Amino acid sequence: MADRFIVAPEAAGQRVDRFLTEAYPGRSRRRVRAVIDDGAVRVAGRRVRAGELVRAGDEVVVERPPPDDAALRPTPEPAAPLTVLHEDAAILALHKPAGVATHPLRAGEPGSLASALVARYPECLAIGDDPREAGLAHRLDIDTSGVILAARTPDAWRNLREQFSAHRVEKRYLALCAAAPGFSASVGLSGEVRAPIGHDRADRRRARVCADHELAVRLGAQAAHTAWRIVREVRLPRREVALYLVEATASTGRMHQVRAHLAFVGLPLAGDALYGEGTPPSPLDERHLLHAEAVSFDHPLTGVRMTIQAPLPTVAGWLTAG
Repeated sequence: MADRFIVAPEAAGQRVDRFLTEAYPGRSRRRVRAVIDDGAVRVAGRRVRAGELVRAGDEVVVERPPPDDAALRPTPEPAAPLTVLHEDAAILALHKPAGVATHPLRAGEPGSLASALVARYPECLAIGDDPREAGLAHRLDIDTSGVILAARTPDAWRNLREQFSAHRVEKRYLALCAAAPGFSASVGLSGEVRAPIGHDRADRRRARVCADHELAVRLGAQAAHTAWRIVREVRLPRREVALYLVEATASTGRMHQVRAHLAFVGLPLAGDALYGEGTPPSPLDERHLLHAEAVSFDHPLTGVRMTIQAPLPTVAGWLTAG
């Protein structure tokens, strides 16, 4: 059932997201904004954006109230596997397996990396702006494996987040790609993409690479930079089409950035259902292969530059084929 609020005179002029954050104690502003962005809020009968201002007497209708933040915290799962690549008093570096969500998307959702994390490191549970994340400083797509950083103290989390925002964290990925029609792939070929990325309004699951400035403004796209290099050709048994092992380095962290940028230049991930339509299947058949091989950052306490690496999972011998 929808919730309804009437804007009192003293609340007139507030942003919609702030008005609803005050109307829902225990809900973060971020959680309220997510509901607004999903189109579940109407003011005076029309859908609104988070930054629009309310007027005295307006009726604000929330079709899907935001969940309580406490309910979204991951449930500890002591039996879930957790691979720790680095541990000290301030931070953790974890190896997320492919097929595991970084954190729960809904209250009570099991099986995430965050649930395994808080079972071993309960101090992480209350760290961060989003109760789902439990100290995790960034995230990887469910089908992407590799390094993820987590903080054990609020100060360390804020420091890591500031480094991500300032593009001081460098992430190196390995991807198994196919060459799009007309793209001439060769070992050693390299390039970079500086096209901003926004949400595709026709399909919210997809990121949209915006080479056109007007499109970028219309979609509210954010700056994104990916450098790439073809490491080697990979030929698999009983597969006629060659695939390519591609190294990609990203200093920004937009949704699906590496997948979308590589597809944009003509190197979509093999078997990527969102960005690789028409590509041959990957060796995994059920998913594409993208691996966050390394993350470089400044340690929050010492300032020393660190690089944490995660070994690439062996997948049916594809890595050594060639």
